[in-house]
Amino acid sequence: MIRLLFPGRFERAPSRLWLTVWLLSCAVVAGAQEAADATDEERVEETVAEPVQESVEESVDGSFEETADTTARETSVEAASADVAGTGSETVLELEDCRISAGPGYPGIKARCGQLSRPLNPKDADPSATVTLRIAVVPALNLEPEPDPVVPLAGGPGQSANDFYTAYAQAFEPLRRNRDILLVDQRGTGNSAALRCEFEDEVLEGSLSDEETLRLTRECLDALPHDPRFFTTSVAVADLDAVREALGYPSLNLYGISYGSRVAQHYARRFPSTTRSIVLDGVVPPDLPLGPDIALESQAAVERILARCAEDTACAERFPDIAGAFDEVRNRLAAGAVNVRLADPVSGDVERVTFGAMEFAGAIRLLAYHPNTIALLPLLIDEAANGNYQPLAAQFLMTSRSVASALAIGMHNAVMCSEDVPRYSGYTVDRGALEASYMGPLLLDTMRTVCSVWPEGLVDEDFAEPLSTDIPTLLLSGSADPITPPAYATRAAGGLKRAWLLSGRHQGHGQFSVGCMPNILAGFVERRELEEGAADCFTDSFVMPFFLSFSGPTP
Repeated sequence: MIRLLFPGRFERAPSRLWLTVWLLSCAVVAGAQEAADATDEERVEETVAEPVQESVEESVDGSFEETADTTARETSVEAASADVAGTGSETVLELEDCRISAGPGYPGIKARCGQLSRPLNPKDADPSATVTLRIAVVPALNLEPEPDPVVPLAGGPGQSANDFYTAYAQAFEPLRRNRDILLVDQRGTGNSAALRCEFEDEVLEGSLSDEETLRLTRECLDALPHDPRFFTTSVAVADLDAVREALGYPSLNLYGISYGSRVAQHYARRFPSTTRSIVLDGVVPPDLPLGPDIALESQAAVERILARCAEDTACAERFPDIAGAFDEVRNRLAAGAVNVRLADPVSGDVERVTFGAMEFAGAIRLLAYHPNTIALLPLLIDEAANGNYQPLAAQFLMTSRSVASALAIGMHNAVMCSEDVPRYSGYTVDRGALEASYMGPLLLDTMRTVCSVWPEGLVDEDFAEPLSTDIPTLLLSGSADPITPPAYATRAAGGLKRAWLLSGRHQGHGQFSVGCMPNILAGFVERRELEEGAADCFTDSFVMPFFLSFSGPTP
């Protein structure tokens, strides 16, 4: 289903600081757009016999006495080693029947749920401060399942594993035939001591000044329930192994998408003996910091989309100069934002929203993620070039709202300001190309400003080293991916002794639900290898043709 209307009442436009963080984050959160495009039939297939219920809400300990005491934080972190492996739990975790879902109105999924208390600081000998991890196990369909579960690791950073899985449960059904699905909301996300910030700002036009950005960042820090320095990937993988041990699983099969692929690689580095297999989808190489290349990769992806339209007979005939139209819209909005009137799809009330260069970048950014929305790009660009900004503006509002609810921005910043931004100084960026891209340098510059006051957290010394292992690993990419192109998977595969790489033609970010891929993944996890010919069906995966009108593509 292709949605062009904003579902629900329009809310005030996101602040510019939020937009900047979103431009970085949503590219890594696989699922915000695809979830909006999931068909009703897929939702029905997830339904079980019992009445639909809303997500199980787990209580989370939100107390943290040192929240606003930066000095205390800096003192306590000195006692913590960056190497947090080996902090497993001897606790036996008891689970109870529950139901999980993607939210109100979505089908419930039978599961077994529980909580595990973990030290806030993983090296405290007698921790007085703890965080509570929310855990769910979706049992295998086989009454005698294999002992090693599949563990989906969500993107973001900042997305909940529960939210990711429940939005795409149907794609994991072949994997669930013989194995449990283990869902652990990473600390800082979902119902595991979420680090959320409300970036509300009255300045809705023009970029925020550094002073305004710093003010909002400090307000976010002061509002957090826990010290963000203990919410990094290095701490999270130790949490995951503690959950594994508490549940009695001998080993794990890791599926990591986008930022989750980073988590999967680091877990395998820290705990190789309990890692049975790895699937990396939309691969983030450990030695590559996220941020500097995002605008350039997205620019290249959009240029490829527009070039494909120009090479397609029907698309080229309908939109004879689509690249020129894109530049025209971009330059027009760079000169000044426009006011767009949009009708609320429920009440019919007309709302007036501001649509400028940042909003344009946000809309294009998300549209370039999935073949179904890529198919809309030429049409929406052409409409805007002819003065109709409503479709692009509606798409922006819809996607920004879905991403805003999906991400815990405090956790996102905790990861970025500890694992990525500190590495920017040693990374060469073509500033001229960055300035010329449709996203521009604002994302990169704003993250530097945010992280100038955000405390740097625990990071293992070998965190940024390429993974070298003989654990069977399947790496997935899409040739149209605007943030983690196939070259990233090739780079990450350099040290992998048993690796298989697959790339979907004209596919976007995240391959796990494309065509026959769910069955490919199930076969790979079962046999721990990709058999010859097993992936042939993937090459024929459907790609949505370009829309020539709002009625759809040509028959």
